[in-house]
Amino acid sequence: MSNPYSNLPDRAFWRRAVSSVDAAKFDPITEVPFTIASGDKVATAGSCFAQHISRTLAKEGFGYLITEAGPQSAGAINQSYGVFPARFGNIYSVRQLLQLFQRAYGLFNPADRAWLRSDGKYVDPFRPQVQEVGFATPELLEADRDAHLIAVQEMFENCDIFIFTLGLTEAWCSLEDGAVFPLAPGVVAEGMGEYKFENFSIEAMVNDLSRFAGMLREVNPEVRMVLTVSPVPLIATFEPQHVLVSTTYSKSALRVVAEIAARSLKDVAYFPSYEIITGPQARGRYYAEDLREVTPDGVAHVMSIFKRHFLDGKAEALRAALPRTVVSGSSAPSLIEREEEFQVVCDEEALDA
Repeated sequence: MSNPYSNLPDRAFWRRAVSSVDAAKFDPITEVPFTIASGDKVATAGSCFAQHISRTLAKEGFGYLITEAGPQSAGAINQSYGVFPARFGNIYSVRQLLQLFQRAYGLFNPADRAWLRSDGKYVDPFRPQVQEVGFATPELLEADRDAHLIAVQEMFENCDIFIFTLGLTEAWCSLEDGAVFPLAPGVVAEGMGEYKFENFSIEAMVNDLSRFAGMLREVNPEVRMVLTVSPVPLIATFEPQHVLVSTTYSKSALRVVAEIAARSLKDVAYFPSYEIITGPQARGRYYAEDLREVTPDGVAHVMSIFKRHFLDGKAEALRAALPRTVVSGSSAPSLIEREEEFQVVCDEEALDA
């Protein structure tokens, strides 16, 4: 007798697709809605894990877009130049991404302009650790931010592919205007207003992501988006519960948001980096000793699958090419490819320094 499952492919069955597959060869992708051409300009944003993706893209010869290029010097990486297309640091929540777009286009002007560090230097509340030395005055900070937001506009308007890694549901917001920050006030600098803790619901995040996608397509109609969920657990939670419980909610909710977006929005794909790292087939081997950071082997596995499917067979040709980064419409050596200088910028780590 036949049943609805009789003729399904191996990928539909746990025994055939998971437990009997060599972990190193595990690949959960069946098809992708689009591929990335060698000439496409790729931009990334998101949590700490997104930086592994951006670095690998640059190393492997993708057209990685940089719109806020800094000095070609040893200190550039430490000042967050080249880590992301523009120097915006970690974008942990969907609301933070939406507000980045709104701030770049003058649609939102938050009341919080500068936070003061204990050493007397000022930092940008929306990217508090991109400038290691801080800013001597609020005016210098404002000037740097004005230039930065122009670079953010260029990124949104010129990228062909926008990859966003969803990282957290927990955030701190201004009571005055709802501005969302990557770090709570007081962690690295003192805030200037009153704030509240927020743990975003699935409904709120779906709405924010839909609004962002709509606004992005107003300035860049042909852009394609790839969503992925960071496999890195929360370093701390403000909820009155165990951090593992908060992590499970956060990642589960983000995974649902990504799924809804991929099913309902045009030219939006989901890439399962979360499943590759955290799935039982990995047997935990892709986490470092702290059970949080993803190992180089884990990153390599994730990116090998990404290249296999999204490059549509062009991976070998791109690997043979000299790694380049597209900087303001021209080609220049990538800051990201300098392995000895690369350090992951992770604002969240300041919560448990």
